[in-house]
Amino acid sequence: MTYELKKGGLQAAAQTKGGELVSLRDADGLEYIWGGDPAFWSGQNPILFPIVGSLKDGRVDIGGKSCEMGRHGFARGSEFTLLEQGEDFVTLELRENEDTLKCYPFPFSLRVTHRLLNSGFSTSFTVKNTGGAPMPFCIGAHTAIRCPLREGERFEDYELLFEEPEHADSHLLSPEGTILHNGRRLMLDESSRLALSYTPFAEMDTIIFSMLRSGHVSLVHGESGRGVRLDFHEFPMVAFWTKPGAPYLCLEPWQGCAAYDNESGAFQDKPFCTILAPGKEKCLTYAFYIL
Repeated sequence: MTYELKKGGLQAAAQTKGGELVSLRDADGLEYIWGGDPAFWSGQNPILFPIVGSLKDGRVDIGGKSCEMGRHGFARGSEFTLLEQGEDFVTLELRENEDTLKCYPFPFSLRVTHRLLNSGFSTSFTVKNTGGAPMPFCIGAHTAIRCPLREGERFEDYELLFEEPEHADSHLLSPEGTILHNGRRLMLDESSRLALSYTPFAEMDTIIFSMLRSGHVSLVHGESGRGVRLDFHEFPMVAFWTKPGAPYLCLEPWQGCAAYDNESGAFQDKPFCTILAPGKEKCLTYAFYIL
């Protein structure tokens, strides 16, 4: 089921499959969200829950039980239900079911609210522990923005502009998708600008930063300055991903990340893992603004 949202000249669409926002158009009809062409990548804006990234050997220890989960968890392939809808927002919910309990043995509520703003949209994740035991989780977004946005432009015409100058290394991934505990690559050397090229994505797959000084980053055309800004200040990590030659860039705020190659394997030991006491909930919000 797809729900249409409107505010001013903006239009958006959210769907119950995966609970994700799959379209954002401005007053001129320009689409900002990648359309999911399977020739490059069929995804658009998946929700990463209850893990972000890959597990070590595809397994994680939860309370002494070895559990299997695919990359980025199960929310992105799950059917959400409608909780509330207005002209400019929609709230969708995912609850535990027979399948989720096999790999993630916790009752939970994941509510996702997509809301149009005057110049963009916000997405809020509210995770509640509805069970009787402490519940660990990670969560993140994987929003694919069309890049280039306009005819005649190239991917390489764009750049990432961070709120603050950064001295920042990217985490490096193994071929299996785990983070190398002793692997780093300098990407920002007291700079707020990162020119786009497919080369680093071919070499390292994903650019992954943690604990930046910046709370927002802009994806903009170098000459016109047009593009989008991601506000991720509530998240400790932000990542960027594309496939070489693909006309999109994913801007990803993360609370949690892939397994480290030397980690214990226990869920609660994962970096930036949140542990919710019974009955408690946590809300995280990110937003995109059209520039």
